[in-house]
Amino acid sequence: MSKEGNKLQILSVLVLLVLVVGLGCQSGGGIPSKTSFEPGASLELESNPYSIDLLSAVIQPDFPNSLTFGLECKGESEITDIELHYEPLKRSSAVVCIWPDFERAREVQTSWTLDTRKISLPPGAQIRYRWVVENVDGEVLRTEWGRFTFNDSRYDWQEISSDKIRLLWYQGNREFAEGLLSASEAALDRLSKDVGAQLEKEATIYIYASSTELRNALVFPQEWTGGVAFTNYGTIAIGISPSNLSWGKRALAHELTHLVVHQMTFGPFSDLPTWLDEGLAVYAEGDLGESFRNALESAVSEQDLHSVESLSSSFPADPQEALLAYAESYSIVKFLIEEYGSDKVLRLLQVFKEGSSPDGALKKVYEFGTDGLEMRWRTSLGLESGVTAIAGFGT
Repeated sequence: MSKEGNKLQILSVLVLLVLVVGLGCQSGGGIPSKTSFEPGASLELESNPYSIDLLSAVIQPDFPNSLTFGLECKGESEITDIELHYEPLKRSSAVVCIWPDFERAREVQTSWTLDTRKISLPPGAQIRYRWVVENVDGEVLRTEWGRFTFNDSRYDWQEISSDKIRLLWYQGNREFAEGLLSASEAALDRLSKDVGAQLEKEATIYIYASSTELRNALVFPQEWTGGVAFTNYGTIAIGISPSNLSWGKRALAHELTHLVVHQMTFGPFSDLPTWLDEGLAVYAEGDLGESFRNALESAVSEQDLHSVESLSSSFPADPQEALLAYAESYSIVKFLIEEYGSDKVLRLLQVFKEGSSPDGALKKVYEFGTDGLEMRWRTSLGLESGVTAIAGFGT
């Protein structure tokens, strides 16, 4: 495999967790000129006994950069207040309230643009929204909540699905898609058997034809990004060409594991260490890849392993350091499964869901903390437990 291919294999996961919190109405958006919106959605009105008429309420998408909400309305009295309420539909979200700018009149037009680069919406994300309009007499028009799907319409997507997986692709034949779907199901079965972890909600997978086309669909991606798990949305976006099916199957297993693990551990106080999250994901791929195995063996022979503590936080951006971090994480997870059984790993995930620090969770399940895991793991690799590990990553 080429050096670039190794980078994509090493760093196929970029987990983006974004929490949108609405703390009140925000003003914004310049006073618009007459704008021609493509029909993006239509809204029904709640009961409206007042003299305010909705002329149009539409959305103009510009994937992946923005969504522009547009409104036209008129009434017998001057319109004095307009609010836009919106909420990305994901596992953790809140309604955001916007006051768009407009000129007070009996007939008004306004628009407001959501910079989706700031909230990293995946393809297929849904947003619900509504408008609230008030006139000088205190009469209020409220639309029903509408929904808009933020699709990547640059491609002609095809779809195939199973009980728990919905897979969309646009390049390659149906056999290509069926191979990826089958591999995804096998990965879920293996994860259930080995660890007892299962997917709680349907996963949606978007297969881009290359890593380059994937990165063009993402917001500020790293140059090595090959796949993204949007765990709050239950969505995966990944670049797999029909000629690279073998790598794609392993990468999908990796990404799906992230969805499973984050669904199982989601909670307000969850503090999942990176070595467990990534270690389970690499473990789900099957046997450790050659480049990972070589890096681990070299670090063991040179007694140059990173500490378990340092592997609890974000991995480095440097490809070679990251390669070792992923391999070490796999090794730690494999050690826990083989030495103490998969039931305890499942229990460990449950403890993280309840809310616990990495050290506290280990002590609760295994009766030893991070330092104890460090000692036992190093011993399993044939190293002296007292040898000091590398404390952190280089810059």
